[in-house]
Amino acid sequence: MDECDAINAENCMLKDVCSDLKKDVRKLEHADEILKSKRLKVDEETLVLYEDLDKLKETLSVREKVFNTSLSKLKSESLQLKRRIESFVCENSQLFKKPKKSNLASLQTGTGTVPQKHLRG
Repeated sequence: MDECDAINAENCMLKDVCSDLKKDVRKLEHADEILKSKRLKVDEETLVLYEDLDKLKETLSVREKVFNTSLSKLKSESLQLKRRIESFVCENSQLFKKPKKSNLASLQTGTGTVPQKHLRG
């Protein structure tokens, strides 16, 4: 009977170990479900973030095109204004030369008068 009792005791011990292992397996399965659920949420959030990133890239691309177009227009306008300024400076210079010549010509012929400010200096 001692052998039978020993086998019985070992059997009980194995049943307890098996029961503990089953509890551990259930806990691990539960933890696995929680982790799968969390992973699914993370995957969904990642997908949303990628979609947002794609939208931002598209928006950036459109804004970059608009910026480049505006920049080109501004450069063109700036160049036109620079040319106009140069033209005005040249025209202004020509206008300053003409009165001097006409004043000198009128002085030589004796028909013109020189403004007081020109006589002073």
